Amino acid sequence: MSAQIRPASAGRTYDAPPQLVETGSQTWITRGANFVVAISDVRPGAVLGRADNPDEYMVLLGGVAAAITAGAETIEAAPESLTIVPPGSSEIVAKGVGYVVRVLSNRATDLLAQAENAATYADGAAEVAPLVDWPQPPGGFRLRNYKPFEYDKPDTNMRLFRCTNLMINVLTKRTAPRDVTKLSPHSHDDFEQASLLLEGDYIHHLRYPWVPDMSQWRADEHVEIGSPSVTVIPPKVVHTSRNIGDKRSWLIDIFSPPRVDFSRKPGLVLNADEYPMPEGLQ
Repeated sequence: MSAQIRPASAGRTYDAPPQLVETGSQTWITRGANFVVAISDVRPGAVLGRADNPDEYMVLLGGVAAAITAGAETIEAAPESLTIVPPGSSEIVAKGVGYVVRVLSNRATDLLAQAENAATYADGAAEVAPLVDWPQPPGGFRLRNYKPFEYDKPDTNMRLFRCTNLMINVLTKRTAPRDVTKLSPHSHDDFEQASLLLEGDYIHHLRYPWVPDMSQWRADEHVEIGSPSVTVIPPKVVHTSRNIGDKRSWLIDIFSPPRVDFSRKPGLVLNADEYPMPEGLQ
């Protein structure tokens, strides 16, 4: 597969069978080059465990609370909260019915292999910059829990959190369709974006770059997608997204490693004091 024209891929929980079925949960898995997203539809008491996970991962809860344990530490995580889980063994116990989203790095090789779109990355995705960890938190690895919607700011709809290997942008929920005269088409040189949709319906508009071989050109795509779902957008693909319909919508963007451009903007990354940038990138 030509790295220049790698197609976008999507995982839809609502019209595809789950990749993993466990007691009290069904899980849909979608990967990128550096990350993997696991969306689990859970029932009370469902346990989502990781044995000796090699690095940090993030947990985003939909409309369900959960107890999250790592080592000897346990926290009670509220619905719509974000938790950074340290390396090692951990488990999530659902307190109700809803969706639990885990975002892990590409070191979670067991999940990579089960991803619905695993074949898309059979060639290794050389066009994506490799994952290099950022510095460890000075306060050490531990469970860190945040309530993103307590960080509302009048000048932005973004709520950015990072750890050593991932960055998540929890966007403001939209209650009306996006103004189509104020879209924001853009592309990324060497990293992917995963757009996680937990509520509502969206269209992702994608324009692929031309390559010397005209037979490899791809037409514009307008990916209409419901929720929950994940859409992985490749580097160099011009993209913009908009919610459609009357339903409330909730979109979350995922990156790995953390984005340097966002991290350089003072105050934009809400937990920047806990996770320093690499030397020379500040």
